[in-house]
Amino acid sequence: MTMATETQAPSVSKGWNIGLWVAQVALAALYGMAVYMHILMSPADLASMGAVWAEGAPLWLVRFIGFAELAGVIGLILPAATRIMPKLTVYAAVGLLAIQALAIPFHLFRGEFAALPFNLIYVALAVLIIWGRSSKAPIAPRD
Repeated sequence: MTMATETQAPSVSKGWNIGLWVAQVALAALYGMAVYMHILMSPADLASMGAVWAEGAPLWLVRFIGFAELAGVIGLILPAATRIMPKLTVYAAVGLLAIQALAIPFHLFRGEFAALPFNLIYVALAVLIIWGRSSKAPIAPRD
């Protein structure tokens, strides 16, 4: 082994990078549906789709959740794709994980156990992105 190869940083597997992009796009798509529902649909329409909590919540809260999710969706994709402050992708995933940390006990308290599997999928994807983009396959910022 030459001295040059001993001092080089280990290269990130292309498979990990692709897998993490798939996770980012999947989580963004899942939250994208929630964004559409929370920002554009009426609480009555949300309730008819199973989100009964929306009818009893203030409209500003439903919309606030939607805009917080929108910020997370943008943060999952845009910084990583442009390589401008790609660390924001990790922060966006942390923010979306925080939304789930609040949503899970909320739904459990209300007896909405059918939401739990979906919440856990969101959690798993967010944790994978946080771990992957912070340690396994970080995206280097532009020079």
